[in-house]
Amino acid sequence: MFYLLNILIQMKIILNNNILRKTLGPFNDIGFVPTMGGIHKGHISLIKKSIKSNKKTIVSIFVNPKQFNDIKDFKSYPSNIKNDLIILKKIKKLDFIYIPKFKDIYEDKKKSQLKIKKKDKILCAKYRKGHFEGVLDVMSRLTTLIKPKKIFMGNKDFQQLFLVKNFIEKKFNIKVIGCKTIRNKNKLALSSRNLLFNKQELNEVEKISKTFLNLKNKIKNTNNINRFLQKSKKNLERFFNIKIEYLENRNIKNLTISNKYLGSKIFLSYYYKGIRLIDNF
Repeated sequence: MFYLLNILIQMKIILNNNILRKTLGPFNDIGFVPTMGGIHKGHISLIKKSIKSNKKTIVSIFVNPKQFNDIKDFKSYPSNIKNDLIILKKIKKLDFIYIPKFKDIYEDKKKSQLKIKKKDKILCAKYRKGHFEGVLDVMSRLTTLIKPKKIFMGNKDFQQLFLVKNFIEKKFNIKVIGCKTIRNKNKLALSSRNLLFNKQELNEVEKISKTFLNLKNKIKNTNNINRFLQKSKKNLERFFNIKIEYLENRNIKNLTISNKYLGSKIFLSYYYKGIRLIDNF
């Protein structure tokens, strides 16, 4: 408790909506970086982009239970506020950190009526029922509370970025900015879920990630990219003893299946040691 109080004095941490409204009221050029904690260099890159682009920057830390379709996944999600604050404290010119409770986000107690379109029930939406409805709902609530000018999100969760950008920019007069995926020296996309692996497991995940990234070069001269990826999927599952949910090449403008190399990305979701990882490249 003393540690949190000490950080509160040094940093502008906001713990409830009354303080949030009073604190942000005078400002109209706010950059917003939404997170669920587990702060890493990917988050830091988003924060720095916001600081460069806006007069004020706020980061939220809220693990939203309504976007988890698996209660075990929610309970195991890495959460360490103390460590997050230590990291965020070192970022110069970061103005505010918002750490709400469930009742702050869902203060109206209204049940969301949001439903994503049938055409969007692909990739993660196909395998995580209700996930993006929960994401869009919480992003709408956070945007209403914070009233940012810009929101900064990473490309690693590309489908999330795609849906949030389309939804938020249509509903609110603000911009959602997609930022490049940050990878470690071994090309593994940074993710809060990486914290769930021990060192040996993380080394294996890095090998898996490199193998997937090499597929991008292999599909350049392939006539039917997705047929090639489906064959690769079976081989990779056996070789690494992993479960791949999807391995698909899709158009980056509308996320439709594509057999073209240009203007598309490979989208990937797989389980290793029971932990779900996603990537795109």
